Parts: sequence; structure tokens; C-alpha cells
Amino acid sequence: MFDTRSMKRTLCFLLFCCFNIGLITAMPIQEKFGKAAFYQVMKSGTLAEIENELGLLNTLPAKERDGYEGALLMKKADLMKKPKDRLKYFKEGRIKLETALLADNENTEFHFLRLAIEEHAPKIVKYKADITKDKDLVIKNFNNQSAAVQHAILDYCSNSKVLHREDFSPRS
Repeated sequence: MFDTRSMKRTLCFLLFCCFNIGLITAMPIQEKFGKAAFYQVMKSGTLAEIENELGLLNTLPAKERDGYEGALLMKKADLMKKPKDRLKYFKEGRIKLETALLADNENTEFHFLRLAIEEHAPKIVKYKADITKDKDLVIKNFNNQSAAVQHAILDYCSNSKVLHREDFSPRS
């Protein structure tokens, strides 16, 4: 009825198909936004990494996206060569971040992003008005943040003049 040769061929074909289907389903469909990667790009990202991260933000709801996008655009401004481009991206980013903060003023993470940008923004852009307010809010709500955000805040302390690791030590 069935010869062993055709059974072997059929079995090999089925194994081949299963192997290929397994490879296809194992391939990542699309990279998703992750806070740890976002903060690494904010810390020392290149223009290409910033552009990639901006693309990943499309996976987030609009309510969350504006704050991150604003911060990335202001980081991008820092890497631009022409002053005109620097100002353009900084303004665009500031509008997005401030809009996100108006929509969700209790978002400690966005206050942290604003603090980090304010602290290092050039004086000419006059973006330093909320440093103390943001610092107090970040310290107060530090323990309620995700591990990735807490790590980013503590990492940022080494470059900050207003936030210090001691601010986050356990209180008695």
C-alpha cells in the first residue's frame, strides 16, 4: 500500500514545513516601545537612535506618546547643527511635553523628563521655571514609579545639580 520511500519523503516534507512555519512565527513582527531603551536614548542616543525611538512611539496611546515624543524632540534639538533646526525641534518638543503635562499633571515621569531638560536647556530658550516644582514631585513620587523609571532617575542624579541619590534614600 505505502512504500517506505514515499513515507520518508512525506515525513521529510512535513518536517520541512513545520520547521519553516516555526521560523516565521519566531520572527519579531515589530519592536515595541520600552522605557529602559527610551532612557538610554535620552541619555546618549544618536540622531538615528532618536528617530528609531520616535517611530516606536506609534505603538503607544496618544495620551502617553506626547510626553515621550516631546522629550525626544528636545533631545534631537541638542544634536542639530544649525541653530534654526535646534530652535525648531526644541519648540516643537516643548509644546508636546507641556501639552502632555497639562493633560496629566500628576504624571511624575513627565515631570522628571521636563526637569532633566530644564536643567540642561540653554538660557536663551528660557525653560527653567519649573525645576523646583518638578524636583519635589519626582522625590515625593519616586517609590511609585516603575523599576525602569526609578533606575533612570537614579542614573540621572550623577549628572544633576538639583537631584541627588541621597534624596531617594529610605526615610525613617
